[in-house]
Amino acid sequence: QVQLVESGGGLVQYGGSLRLSCAASGSIVKINRVSWYRQAPGKQRELVATITSSNTTNYADSSVEGRFTISGDKSKNTVYLQMNSLKPEDTAVYYCNAFVTIARFFGQSEYSYWGQGTQVTVSS
Repeated sequence: QVQLVESGGGLVQYGGSLRLSCAASGSIVKINRVSWYRQAPGKQRELVATITSSNTTNYADSSVEGRFTISGDKSKNTVYLQMNSLKPEDTAVYYCNAFVTIARFFGQSEYSYWGQGTQVTVSS
């Protein structure tokens, strides 16, 4: 099994910065891609950014481009989301999602895993 643990959330003022971390552990053969999602109160969970094993990045939400940066450290099986110039509308629970290849008795399989979420609150 694979566990994802997010950290780095908290309360920050308008214009401040936070860095979220998503650390993966377990029987990992390869982490294929990792995405950050966020869910604001009363809203659906939305995709924010994705990074692949080849370090290709994509920002699904245009409102975060230029402010948020997704990156990864393969040696630590950790993906980061650096968030700058935070706004109150960035307030949400942030989740990481990883597609991970694990070893099975016969071969390998890819599964999707979610972290428990970390709260980000931006005050005005």
